[in-house]
Amino acid sequence: MNLRDLYYLVALADHRHFGRAAAACFVSQPTLSTQIRKLEEELGVALVERNPRQVMLTPAGRAATERARRIVSEVEQLKETARRDQDQESGTVRLGLFPTLAPYLLPHAVPAIRDRFPELELLLVEEKSDVLMARLREGRLDAAILALPVEEEQLHSEVLFEEEFVMAVPHSHPLAGRDDLRMEDLGDERLLLLEDGHCLREQALEVCHLAGAHEKGEFRATSLETLRQMVAANVGLTLLPALAVKPPVAPSPDIRLLKFSGSPPSRRIAMVWRRTSALDGFLRRLATVIRGLPGDLFEFRPEPSGAHARASARPDA
Repeated sequence: MNLRDLYYLVALADHRHFGRAAAACFVSQPTLSTQIRKLEEELGVALVERNPRQVMLTPAGRAATERARRIVSEVEQLKETARRDQDQESGTVRLGLFPTLAPYLLPHAVPAIRDRFPELELLLVEEKSDVLMARLREGRLDAAILALPVEEEQLHSEVLFEEEFVMAVPHSHPLAGRDDLRMEDLGDERLLLLEDGHCLREQALEVCHLAGAHEKGEFRATSLETLRQMVAANVGLTLLPALAVKPPVAPSPDIRLLKFSGSPPSRRIAMVWRRTSALDGFLRRLATVIRGLPGDLFEFRPEPSGAHARASARPDA
């Protein structure tokens, strides 16, 4: 028995006619008929009832055809996988991103990726950084977009961009009247931060340490959107990455965004994958597409001070 015989059997079951089945398999009718007989001899059962007008499957033939279909399907999927591996731009890439980046980067990155690789199937996974790292090591992800540093020798990192942080303060906060912010201005402040496990929490804590600020420990958020709503509700102030305040994210009239003067605090974002990955060459090209996004996406441009003054004068302020 060989795979070709199973293709013949499936074709015969589909067409119920030796001539049409042979044409579908691009062989002569005697060739297909001979191979079906050899298959019957090998299995020791009749697979088809032959009559002048129509071919009918026997019960054994129906059972054999059902199994043959599964085998043929698996073989075709194997061929497709091999073809995609050979042509990686039309293959599948499993890409991980962490929650404080994914919803803000993807609206900009995905259209650019689809434009460059229209046949690529991009499977996106959103998880915290430690989960992404574990899945990357286990081979359950092809690559992940993470905040640096990533200190694992078996992983390769390609820096994509550096993203500024911006300070979000309630509309009525004393700092809201400032045009910019110095690190030392945060010395007496208590910041709202994310819960443990988010890399942005560690980055914000580092800024707090540098500025002499502290965490507002009685509240820890599970997402940036929760932090944003808490600032709008005048609960406190927080640090946001620049992408999280860019369209398509809608601005909040109850939040004043302040740029840090001098060299603003920031985070470096990289695409990371295993050094041994067979997709290494393609992943480098994919990283280049993301690296080519407009640089001003990752920088914060504050609103003019006059705009804040007009907002402060509204009746409900």
